[in-house]
Amino acid sequence: MNSTREPNPPAPLSERLAALAHPARLEILRSLAELDCCCCKDVVGRLELAQSTVSQHLRVLVDAGLVRFTPNGPRSLYRLDRAALSDLGASVNELLNSCCAAPARGGSNNEPAE
Repeated sequence: MNSTREPNPPAPLSERLAALAHPARLEILRSLAELDCCCCKDVVGRLELAQSTVSQHLRVLVDAGLVRFTPNGPRSLYRLDRAALSDLGASVNELLNSCCAAPARGGSNNEPAE
Protein backbone atom coordinates (compact mmCIF):
# COMPACT_ATOMS: atom_id res chain seq x y z
CA MET A 1 0.00 0.00 0.00
CA ASN A 2 1.44 3.40 -0.98
CA SER A 3 -0.39 5.66 1.42
CA THR A 4 1.29 8.59 3.07
CA ARG A 5 1.21 8.41 6.83
CA GLU A 6 -0.86 11.07 8.50
CA PRO A 7 1.42 13.84 9.71
CA ASN A 8 2.28 13.79 13.37
CA PRO A 9 0.74 16.54 15.48
CA PRO A 10 3.08 19.53 15.54
CA ALA A 11 6.03 18.93 17.79
CA PRO A 12 6.82 21.55 20.41
CA LEU A 13 8.87 24.45 19.11
CA SER A 14 11.94 23.30 21.05
CA GLU A 15 11.78 19.84 19.47
CA ARG A 16 11.44 21.26 15.97
CA LEU A 17 14.35 23.63 16.55
CA ALA A 18 16.44 20.80 18.00
CA ALA A 19 15.83 18.84 14.79
CA LEU A 20 17.41 21.72 12.89
CA ALA A 21 20.39 21.96 15.23
CA HIS A 22 22.61 19.60 13.25
CA PRO A 23 24.42 20.65 10.07
CA ALA A 24 23.68 17.33 8.34
CA ARG A 25 19.94 17.77 8.89
CA LEU A 26 20.09 21.27 7.41
CA GLU A 27 21.83 19.83 4.34
CA ILE A 28 19.19 17.10 4.12
CA LEU A 29 16.45 19.76 4.18
CA ARG A 30 18.23 21.68 1.42
CA SER A 31 18.46 18.52 -0.66
CA LEU A 32 14.79 17.69 -0.11
CA ALA A 33 13.84 21.26 -1.02
CA GLU A 34 15.21 20.67 -4.54
CA LEU A 35 13.15 17.51 -5.04
CA ASP A 36 9.47 16.66 -4.90
CA CYS A 37 10.26 13.46 -3.03
CA CYS A 38 13.11 10.99 -2.82
CA CYS A 39 14.31 7.89 -1.04
CA CYS A 40 17.10 7.76 1.53
CA LYS A 41 19.52 6.51 -1.15
CA ASP A 42 18.94 9.69 -3.18
CA VAL A 43 19.89 11.84 -0.19
CA VAL A 44 22.95 9.68 0.50
CA GLY A 45 24.04 10.28 -3.09
CA ARG A 46 24.01 14.05 -2.50
CA LEU A 47 25.82 14.03 0.86
CA GLU A 48 29.05 12.48 2.06
CA LEU A 49 27.36 10.50 4.82
CA ALA A 50 26.69 6.82 5.36
CA GLN A 51 23.21 5.52 4.56
CA SER A 52 22.61 4.65 8.23
CA THR A 53 23.54 8.20 9.28
CA VAL A 54 21.22 9.79 6.72
CA SER A 55 18.45 7.41 7.76
CA GLN A 56 18.83 8.43 11.43
CA HIS A 57 18.78 12.12 10.54
CA LEU A 58 15.70 11.64 8.35
CA ARG A 59 13.96 9.91 11.28
CA VAL A 60 14.65 12.94 13.52
CA LEU A 61 13.20 15.27 10.87
CA VAL A 62 10.14 13.03 10.43
CA ASP A 63 9.60 12.79 14.21
CA ALA A 64 9.77 16.59 14.45
CA GLY A 65 7.10 16.82 11.75
CA LEU A 66 9.30 18.66 9.26
CA VAL A 67 9.59 15.83 6.73
CA ARG A 68 6.90 13.40 5.60
CA PHE A 69 7.56 9.69 5.20
CA THR A 70 5.68 7.44 2.79
CA PRO A 71 6.39 3.71 3.12
CA ASN A 72 6.97 2.21 -0.31
CA GLY A 73 8.68 -1.14 0.19
CA PRO A 74 12.46 -0.91 0.05
CA ARG A 75 12.31 2.61 -1.43
CA SER A 76 10.35 4.54 1.17
CA LEU A 77 9.88 8.15 0.16
CA TYR A 78 10.62 11.38 1.98
CA ARG A 79 9.41 14.87 1.20
CA LEU A 80 9.50 18.22 2.94
CA ASP A 81 6.42 19.25 4.84
CA ARG A 82 6.53 22.78 3.50
CA ALA A 83 3.52 23.86 5.55
CA ALA A 84 5.20 22.66 8.76
CA LEU A 85 8.41 24.49 7.85
CA SER A 86 6.42 27.64 7.11
CA ASP A 87 4.65 27.34 10.48
CA LEU A 88 8.01 26.85 12.19
CA GLY A 89 9.34 30.00 10.52
CA ALA A 90 6.29 31.95 11.72
CA SER A 91 6.69 30.58 15.26
CA VAL A 92 10.36 31.53 15.38
CA ASN A 93 9.58 34.97 13.98
CA GLU A 94 6.87 35.47 16.63
CA LEU A 95 9.21 34.34 19.40
CA LEU A 96 12.02 36.64 18.29
CA ASN A 97 9.68 39.60 17.84
CA SER A 98 8.27 39.11 21.35
CA CYS A 99 11.79 38.90 22.79
CA CYS A 100 12.87 42.06 20.97
CA ALA A 101 9.79 44.08 21.89
CA ALA A 102 10.13 46.70 24.59
CA PRO A 103 8.67 45.64 27.94
CA ALA A 104 5.18 46.93 28.67
CA ARG A 105 5.04 50.07 30.80
CA GLY A 106 3.74 49.71 34.32
CA GLY A 107 5.26 46.29 34.85
CA SER A 108 7.83 45.58 37.51
CA ASN A 109 11.03 47.46 36.97
CA ASN A 110 13.96 45.10 37.35
CA GLU A 111 16.54 47.70 36.46
CA PRO A 112 19.32 48.11 39.02
CA ALA A 113 18.99 51.04 41.42
CA GLU A 114 21.39 53.92 40.87
